[in-house]
Amino acid sequence: MVQKARPVRAARGGPVGNVTRGTTNPNRMRRVDRWITGAHAGRLRSFPNAPLAVDLGYGSHPATAVELFDRLRTVREDFRLTGVEIEPSRVESAKPLEREGLDFRLGGFELPVAERPALVRAFNVLRQYEEGDVTAIWELVCSRLAPGGLFVEGTCDEIGRRAAWVTLDGGGPRTLSLAVRFGAFERPSDVAERLPKALIHRNVPGERVHAFLTALDDAWLSSAPLAAFGTRQRWVAMVRAAKDAGWPVLHGPTRWRLGEVTVDWDAVAPAAPLS
Repeated sequence: MVQKARPVRAARGGPVGNVTRGTTNPNRMRRVDRWITGAHAGRLRSFPNAPLAVDLGYGSHPATAVELFDRLRTVREDFRLTGVEIEPSRVESAKPLEREGLDFRLGGFELPVAERPALVRAFNVLRQYEEGDVTAIWELVCSRLAPGGLFVEGTCDEIGRRAAWVTLDGGGPRTLSLAVRFGAFERPSDVAERLPKALIHRNVPGERVHAFLTALDDAWLSSAPLAAFGTRQRWVAMVRAAKDAGWPVLHGPTRWRLGEVTVDWDAVAPAAPLS
């Protein structure tokens, strides 16, 4: 059963946020983690002195927090990670997995850490809040980032085959990324059901994200002849066609061939402020 979205709240002197379902699965975040450690490897290496990452709302089991920690350590060996959960029992159950550089603590969007993190990842968390809370939550988390830090907020399906996320920094949202497993979709717009909370209700005519997804679908159909060479080649051709049509697509074929497409936030941002 889907949990009804609720307004964000803060207990007096306690964590900011609500207890959510906390459902998770091992390797569910592999696509976003691959993007963080690939597309932003240079940025992650630029931070001084053992940078800190926060996995915000890791859920009922800490597997994905541990995976993010291990993946960040392939970028630089001194990365540290704190898993943050608002449900005390989830923190207690994660404690036995703590080791050098990895710990778990109680908290919410206020980020209960003593220093400004270089990276915050929050996946499948804001989906369970009201759309009108998104901007304030984004601003709160971004205000805690280290200079040059990133906040990656998004949603994926239960086993991580379709994912979408917004990347923010101290100045607000910068990009929207979509990532899919080849063979797990019929059209690129199938990922629409996993759009971040800021966009999930905006996939309607007149909204920019709807226009972007429609453009991807059109380019996907026009690239159908390349299907004989494999879905990967067809996807790369689709992304290239969208870029040639004027969409501000970032990166290049090295990332596109992984089933990713990233576009400037301004190209897909809601036509009216989130309410």
